[in-house]
Amino acid sequence: MRAVVAHGAGDLRLEERPVPVPGPGEVAVDIRYGGICGSDLHYWRHGAVGEFRLREPLVLGHEIVGRVRETGPGVQALPPGTQVAVHPLASCGTCRQCRAGRRNTCLDAGYLGSAARNPHVQGGFADVLVVPAERVLPLPEGLDPRLAALAEPASVAWHAVRQAGDVRGKRVLVTGAGPIGCLVVAALRAAGAGEITVTDVHEAPLTVAKAVGATSVVRVGSGPDELDGLAAEIAVESSGSPAGLRTCVYGVDRGGLVVGLGLLPPGDTPVAANAVITRELRLVGSFRFDTELGEVLGALADGRLAADPVVTSVVPVPRVDEAFPLAADPARSCKVLLDFGEPAAS
Repeated sequence: MRAVVAHGAGDLRLEERPVPVPGPGEVAVDIRYGGICGSDLHYWRHGAVGEFRLREPLVLGHEIVGRVRETGPGVQALPPGTQVAVHPLASCGTCRQCRAGRRNTCLDAGYLGSAARNPHVQGGFADVLVVPAERVLPLPEGLDPRLAALAEPASVAWHAVRQAGDVRGKRVLVTGAGPIGCLVVAALRAAGAGEITVTDVHEAPLTVAKAVGATSVVRVGSGPDELDGLAAEIAVESSGSPAGLRTCVYGVDRGGLVVGLGLLPPGDTPVAANAVITRELRLVGSFRFDTELGEVLGALADGRLAADPVVTSVVPVPRVDEAFPLAADPARSCKVLLDFGEPAAS
């Protein structure tokens, strides 16, 4: 089978690997679509995501959907041919975080396509992926797999909006209109937010933000006072930049809430701490997701989560060397999907 493998900075290969076979309690999935995430781009460009560096070849990818190919012994609820999404998180189930119902902050978690562990957790950009059956969710009837490929990043956004609490009718600022930022906008719209203002340094992502529900957009640097008087009640930082976090701190009203979603560069990041203190702001983090994947699949299926404009390109896997530069260019793309094609007969 084909697999998209990162060997180091700038070294991305489409390789042939043996087709895996499911064991007891496992499911083999023929992958159809895989969304290219920012972490995939970091492994391709830098050979690392933050402090997690490649120490062996890594199959990338964790935003994946496909069809059940075959099941291992003991699996009966997922017949071959079932269209499914795959939850990328493997939590330990026993640490204090898991016992408290916070599996997304598990102390010993594994994530598809991640170099956080050694050996690495191989990802889902492959023709066939084998995972435990409990991490495979059937798609709702009628949900297009192309749209379902957004379920994983949309769950990240859904979790961030949940961290913000009740957003109904509220003024919300979102910094960063990349795929996650735009999905935050869609999730805010689904949750009933009132005014949604989105900032970005590029014009093209702001067009997508408007298409998924932003009520106003601001291109950063377009004017000295572009956010003056905004006084948002909630801000979601999704750009992963210190400047974006600063914009959130000063873009919310006194007593407001800032949700940190975008991962900042490794190491200590300067924060306008005095403003947080004197303005009595609340600052909370948002990391990955847990049970939201099933909710998001339902919201995509019934139209509550209007996320289709986020997918701007679908590229066949043999052209992966074109897909990654495209995904890395916000002036040309939002979310880029790899298309593995219809599976061959088992």
